[in-house]
Amino acid sequence: MTITKVVNIRRIVAIMVLILMAPLSLFAFKTIEEYQDSIDHAFDSIFFTSSLRFATPANYRLTEDDIRQVANELGVEVAAIHAVVDIEAGSSHSGFYSQLEPIINFDRKFFRSLISKQPEKIRQNKTTYAKIMADAPNQTHQQRNSNRLSLASEIDESIAIQSTFWGMFQIGGFNWKKCGAQSPHQFAYLMSRSEHDQLELFAKFLINSDLIKYLRAKNWSAFAYYYNGPRYRSKKYHIRLAAAYKKHLRNND
Repeated sequence: MTITKVVNIRRIVAIMVLILMAPLSLFAFKTIEEYQDSIDHAFDSIFFTSSLRFATPANYRLTEDDIRQVANELGVEVAAIHAVVDIEAGSSHSGFYSQLEPIINFDRKFFRSLISKQPEKIRQNKTTYAKIMADAPNQTHQQRNSNRLSLASEIDESIAIQSTFWGMFQIGGFNWKKCGAQSPHQFAYLMSRSEHDQLELFAKFLINSDLIKYLRAKNWSAFAYYYNGPRYRSKKYHIRLAAAYKKHLRNND
């Protein structure tokens, strides 16, 4: 299912909800815009919660044909995309921890920065917030991040999604617009559905962030700087990218 189809389904369901709820709740809002915003928020909440449980289809794994097709559409080499997957997803080359759970990295510092702008939510959820910020040495990496995302979603789902790095390309949820999603919740839904969706989000991110030119030119330093951040040199990100590209180029010969 394409992003467009998902958006169309979202609009249809939203319209149905509006029709059913109109007689009951319209007069509780000052304007139609406020009413529509409340419906959108409620739908997004359902959309996000259900997606993490039921989104992933049986054929959620990415194929070589998928990568080749997107590479051709972007005008980049297949080996270049494989190189990014190598660095971001590691040796597993997977965007999922299990069939129903995408690989994620929840950034506590980023969450703290965003949620601090709404201190009342921290006050109302002191215990939950403390659990998010606490260390969890007895849990696996994925367990820690999944639990923290779940707890953070109890405080603010949108901020929780935006504070998390998702899938085989480890794209931050705060980039949901650049990935072509209609909301953070739809971004999370697509990241949770399949690796093909993760690849499509990555492709849109490259285009909308103007990073595609660096990947086409195989300018690993520039790509690393804008994709991974100014500290990329300390991680040798650009060197590892170049090495991964050469490895996959040899394998494709």
